[in-house]
Amino acid sequence: MATEMAQPDAEGIDGVRMTWNAWPRTKVEASKCVIPIASSIHLIRPHTDLPTLPYVPLRCKTCTAVLNPFARVDFQALIWICPFCFQRNHFPQHYSGISETNVPGELYPQFTTIQYTLPSQNPQSFNPNPQNPLPESSVSPIYLFVLDTCMLEEELEFAKSALKRAIDMLPDNAMVGFISFGTQVQVHELGFSDMSKVYVFRGSKELSKDQVLDQLGLGSAGGRRTGGGPGMQKGGGQIGVPNLGVTRFLLPASECEYTLNSLLDELSTDQWPVPQGNRALRCTGVALSVAAGLLGACVAGTGARIMALVGGPCTEGPGTIVSKDISEPVRSHKDLHKDAAPFFKKAVHFYEELAKQLVSQGHVLDVFASALDQVGVAEMKVAIEKTGGLVVLAESFGHSVFKDSFKQIFEYGEQSLGLSFNGTLEINCSKDIKIQGIIGPCTSLDKKGPAVSSTVTGEGNTTAWKLCGLDKNTCLTVFFDVSSSEKSDPSGNINPQLYIQFLTSYQSPDGQTKLRVTTVTRRWVDAAVSNEELVQGFDQETAAVVVARLASYKMEMEEDFDATRWLDRNLIRLCSKFGDYRKDEPSSFTLNPSFSLFPQFMFHLRRSQFLQVFNNSPDETAYFRMLLNREGISNAAVMIQPTLTAFSFNSLPFPALLDVASIAADRILLLDAYFSVVIFHGMTIAQWRNMGYQDQPEHQAFAQLLQVPHDEAQAIIRERFPVPRLVVCDQHGSQARFLLAKLNPSATYNNANEMAAGSDVIFTDDVSLQVFFEHLQRLAVQSS
Repeated sequence: MATEMAQPDAEGIDGVRMTWNAWPRTKVEASKCVIPIASSIHLIRPHTDLPTLPYVPLRCKTCTAVLNPFARVDFQALIWICPFCFQRNHFPQHYSGISETNVPGELYPQFTTIQYTLPSQNPQSFNPNPQNPLPESSVSPIYLFVLDTCMLEEELEFAKSALKRAIDMLPDNAMVGFISFGTQVQVHELGFSDMSKVYVFRGSKELSKDQVLDQLGLGSAGGRRTGGGPGMQKGGGQIGVPNLGVTRFLLPASECEYTLNSLLDELSTDQWPVPQGNRALRCTGVALSVAAGLLGACVAGTGARIMALVGGPCTEGPGTIVSKDISEPVRSHKDLHKDAAPFFKKAVHFYEELAKQLVSQGHVLDVFASALDQVGVAEMKVAIEKTGGLVVLAESFGHSVFKDSFKQIFEYGEQSLGLSFNGTLEINCSKDIKIQGIIGPCTSLDKKGPAVSSTVTGEGNTTAWKLCGLDKNTCLTVFFDVSSSEKSDPSGNINPQLYIQFLTSYQSPDGQTKLRVTTVTRRWVDAAVSNEELVQGFDQETAAVVVARLASYKMEMEEDFDATRWLDRNLIRLCSKFGDYRKDEPSSFTLNPSFSLFPQFMFHLRRSQFLQVFNNSPDETAYFRMLLNREGISNAAVMIQPTLTAFSFNSLPFPALLDVASIAADRILLLDAYFSVVIFHGMTIAQWRNMGYQDQPEHQAFAQLLQVPHDEAQAIIRERFPVPRLVVCDQHGSQARFLLAKLNPSATYNNANEMAAGSDVIFTDDVSLQVFFEHLQRLAVQSS
């Protein structure tokens, strides 16, 4: 447990972790390091000690980097020298009072991360209540709910009650819109409360944005905005007239709660007849297209979210993922690999275009998919990731994974996700550093500059990215190149430090525009002379997560990419380079403690759901990878290598080995595999529980032993989004597979005769960690 206690602050106030904390100076030395030079940045991680300054930051006039503690300051001449480009900048007049004993907040050495509250020059907002003017920078959050009605009555009831609860929890000034869809799309006009007014779109036809606007009466004739801020219209000489679309289709929660609740009460499952042997006609693509068009007409440039609740696959119109004939199964990984999924590429192209539209409008797509079959998350992935949207995959709208996750979005207080909008990330770096790109929920802004690398990984060819939506968990992985081929300065006056600055501007949940500036420094080392500093600066947990993200990315981008072979080759190269051994003597091999956990992470990564797609659908794989790419390092590490805690009578809870040998009849195990939390009762414990010993007053200790893992599990579940699935199972029970699949198979049917009596055996052909290590040692010490 001690390791878990220490975990939360590994990132410190900066929220930055790097694979290497000392950087090799040349490109050649960097390539020999095997593990790429990358940084994980937790963009708006909440921190109690974070200082916030109420003014605009000072920027360097050459490279636009923000004044930071690493700048050299001449207090007499009132000049600061930028650590990135060495430009001399004059302090403005209002800084004239500074001195060595009186420095502004941004120069305090401990404030490497600092936040500014910016005045809104062009308030991207509209006011739903003109009698009560909003403060200049305040912006109302906007939620457009899109509900699938092609589902069973019971499922629809679950979805409707979740929506009602969400609307009830929204702040009064939050703007709400509502679209329902089945075989057709219905846009509900909430501003006309006397009688319900609905605009219907055919689900079989692809609609352009202009067609959507004309049909909703938001085209140029219907008072469409042609300029000015969102929610304002110019033209006809009337500047500042509210956009009619806002007052018709988007209303403050306080004004439309009654109308919406009545509308949801009346809403029934899709009435379109479904012939025998056919799937329901569901036009998810058209519904999302109409939603994007509506938001684009009403509130372009303002933070808004499309929250889609989808209960099955799209079978009609653009975005179709499967035919109507129920005898044809939804595409599997095998179909995608053999190019036998006829709808896949077309649907992905449709969502790529939708993503471009949403990003240009600054809007987010969130998808809540609840169905026993697939719904098309694999196709929608591009639109969800590029807009920074949330995704939850559950078996039913009545399941706690959906219900609790959905509730957590709208809850205020500690459990709130801190949903923020309209973010941008800019990166400045020292001269010999180039940026390859970012893996994570963002979109390239194509901002060129000297720091852009010719090698591209993820969203590259830029030094700035758009984040339509971000929250307190959003984490991005930035890949760097070292550009200097040799020591670039012949005079030998080389700065031993390198600097990187991350500038994240965003609209916070309270509507203010914030800028968070994080400036970090690391040391250059000459790896050709000595590896010592390089080795000490290796962060194996971050490296494991970065390698997992890179492998998942390559599996999607490169055809016939063999992830397992790629991982194995890299691991062998890493151990050959940094291991301590005598040539061709496997028994002499040892690894520095800085690297000792890394092979174990790779062993679990090879067996994980990110690389092994055999037992998962394309939707599940897309879902797992999206969460891997957006979570912080400690959470992502748990996805790769779960944690196991053991509870027994004679000791305090303790971390157990993730091995089948940890199973014992008189022990309860708690497995945290991130997506699921498993409470596993040993055989004896399960028998005593079934006999009801815990209900007898003399067996209080047993009752307590049964309760403690449940309390621990609830603590994990409360902290996490999406909410993990809770599995409670017994040894030899059918659900025990959730635990066994994650354990090291040190006992299999091949070596069962060597095991102690009563220990569990895993039926698998996978090699155990020990065999994996033996092979690794043998290959790492080979002289060839």
